[in-house]
Amino acid sequence: MLNISGIQEGFVLDHIQAGMSLQIYHDLKLDQLDCTVAIIKNAKSNKMGKKDILKVECPVEALDLDILGFIDHNITVNVIKDSKIVEKKELHMPKQVKNVIRCKNPRCITSIEQELDQIFLLTDEAKEVYRCKYCEEKYTNPNRR
Repeated sequence: MLNISGIQEGFVLDHIQAGMSLQIYHDLKLDQLDCTVAIIKNAKSNKMGKKDILKVECPVEALDLDILGFIDHNITVNVIKDSKIVEKKELHMPKQVKNVIRCKNPRCITSIEQELDQIFLLTDEAKEVYRCKYCEEKYTNPNRR
């Protein structure tokens, strides 16, 4: 049996779709923070069959919930203080994501103006469809469950 010790202060990302933890690790830029991170892949789950879990020992303010909600709004965020869960944050799909995805339309102004922010707006919450703010190029999240 594998034993991962508890954390004093930080957060635990639970109910991550199996195999997605490394992508989330990079998308949240956890590799750039000076904190302890435990990645648990393919853990058994009654609810999901298999799941990934991320344990991060650093202030929860370092976590960008918008990016996390965009990646997978079904993830559970448990905030830990003094080795106890003090809050469970519910994720929602953000209405807007900025500089998370890039527009693939070669005629979009963001292809020409490199310093322009890549902004996508949520246009269909049920199908998780985002569209580029400038050219309306469609983006559907490939990580949908």
